[in-house]
Amino acid sequence: MTMSDTNSRIADIVNSNDVVLFMKGTPLFPQCGFSSRAVAILEHCGVEFASVDVLQDMDIRQAIKSYSDWPTIPQLYVKGEFVGGSDIMMEMFEAGELQQLLQDQQVTN
Repeated sequence: MTMSDTNSRIADIVNSNDVVLFMKGTPLFPQCGFSSRAVAILEHCGVEFASVDVLQDMDIRQAIKSYSDWPTIPQLYVKGEFVGGSDIMMEMFEAGELQQLLQDQQVTN
């Protein structure tokens, strides 16, 4: 599979879900502390989200980093826009900015 095919797949995932988290593992069984923290933040915000386990797809695992121009995973997208990784999510959450973003985008329950 080519990089452009993988980027198309990522774009489809990002654009067809209001909130999507590219992570290591699944929301029930995160495979790294950062992914675990990202899931906990989203659950605390009461938002439904899709997740993509990059450990199950090496193409996406590599391509997501160039897609977002961000070197680490997890990566959060809201309404097609890259928000950030675990540290940015935590900073935004503690400042109330993440909750505001999710409300503004009308994706909270």
